[in-house]
Amino acid sequence: MSQQLLRFDDEPDRAATAEAVPVAPGAYWVPGWLGPEQQRELADACALWALPPAGVRRPAMRDGAEFHTRAVCLGWHWYPYRYSRTCDDHDGAPVKPFPDLLRRLGRDACLATGFEPADFDASIVNFYDHDSMLGLHQDASEGSAVGAGSPVVTISLGDTCVFRFGNSVSRSKPYRDIQLASGDVFVFGGPSRLAYHGVPKVLAGTGPRSLGVTGRISVTLRVSGMQETVAEHH
Repeated sequence: MSQQLLRFDDEPDRAATAEAVPVAPGAYWVPGWLGPEQQRELADACALWALPPAGVRRPAMRDGAEFHTRAVCLGWHWYPYRYSRTCDDHDGAPVKPFPDLLRRLGRDACLATGFEPADFDASIVNFYDHDSMLGLHQDASEGSAVGAGSPVVTISLGDTCVFRFGNSVSRSKPYRDIQLASGDVFVFGGPSRLAYHGVPKVLAGTGPRSLGVTGRISVTLRVSGMQETVAEHH
């Protein structure tokens, strides 16, 4: 599969006509999945989730290299490469509960892309500045959920980004570049569950002004696999 840039032309009401676009086996993009009011509801919630305790922070790799993005976690706290019930790499406070709003959005995103609704229990909300990027990586910290191909859902708010979706073997080609705009959702699971993906660029100033978001926000939902681990130890 050769590199390709995808983007639909803007429409007056894309949310009303949104359809899933296959990107790879088990990977689907739905442009305009959330309408303006739904985007605003989610953006307002993100602002509240970012507040302390266990609020937004800049994650770092084990070698101390900081991410370009800032993040807040819900349900389970993720940092390279583990899950915890407390914000271990920041203030140590208990992680905020996984909200019903995201549980509902996760279910609807699965249904919109042909997946059985997953029992999502963890979210990473990433905040991008205009010059932020996220290197190609695999979401592989979720144990048995990875092996089961449990879908990962990413909802975009604010500025459009270039989202790079690659293969499951390496960070090199083949991959596809897709412009994810505010309100778009991207879901990948099954045979694409371990595909490398990242954000090489944010297109500054492209988000809807009425949303009040500076930069880009991505809300990523996943099944942590941690509930099974906890059960095994009881």
